[in-house]
Amino acid sequence: MRAVTNLTVHGIGETTRELEPGEDATWVSVEQFERVVDAVADRPDVRITFDDGNDSDVRIALPRLLERGLKAEFFVLAGLLGEPGRLDADGVRELLGKGMRVGSHGWLHRDWRTLTTAQAAEELEQAHEVLGELTGSPVSRVAIPFGSYDRRVLRRLRRAGVTRAYTSDGGRARPGSWLQARNSLRHDLDDSWIGGVLAGPSLGRRAGKLGMRLYKRVR
Repeated sequence: MRAVTNLTVHGIGETTRELEPGEDATWVSVEQFERVVDAVADRPDVRITFDDGNDSDVRIALPRLLERGLKAEFFVLAGLLGEPGRLDADGVRELLGKGMRVGSHGWLHRDWRTLTTAQAAEELEQAHEVLGELTGSPVSRVAIPFGSYDRRVLRRLRRAGVTRAYTSDGGRARPGSWLQARNSLRHDLDDSWIGGVLAGPSLGRRAGKLGMRLYKRVR
C-alpha cells in the first residue's frame, strides 16, 4: 500500500457538553458519520481516528464501527477523563475491550506550540502515564491538538518517545511515516466531500499541502 487516508472524527450527534469556540465545525450528525463508515468499510487504505475523548465515541461510534467490522484509534484528553460529555475510565476500557486502540491527545487540549515547561510535562508526560496505567501498556502515539506544530513541537515529541504523531494537515500519508496527515470530518460534509477525500487531492493541491507541511516542520 503506497498511501493511506487518515480520517479524524471529533463529536457525533447531539452534544452533551458546552463546546469550545469553533468546535461545532467538526461535529457531525449520526447520519453523516454512518455515511462515512459505510463508504470506508471495504477500504484497507483508510484509517479512522477520534480526537478529544467525547462520550459519543462509545455511545454512537463504537457500535457502528463494530457493525461494520472496523477498527479505530481514539486519542483521549487524559486531564478531562470523566468530565461531563467526555469519556471516563470505563469508556476507555470498553474501547480497548472491543479491539480499539487508545492514544494521547494531551492533557487539556492546549496548543503545543505555546506550552510552558510545566504544561509540557502535563501534556507529554503525565498524560501518557495516566493513559498507560489505564490501558495497561505504554502509550506512545499522539494526535496533535488543533494540528498545531512546528519544529520545536516535533523535537519535543521525539524526546518524549512518541512513535507516531497525527496532524490535521489533510491529504494522504505514507503508511509507516512517523508524522501522519489526517482529514477532519466537518459539520457540512456530504457525499461529494467523502468521495473527494477518499480519491485524494489533485496534483496541485497535493503540492500545496506538502509545501505547508514542510513549512510547519522548519518554522
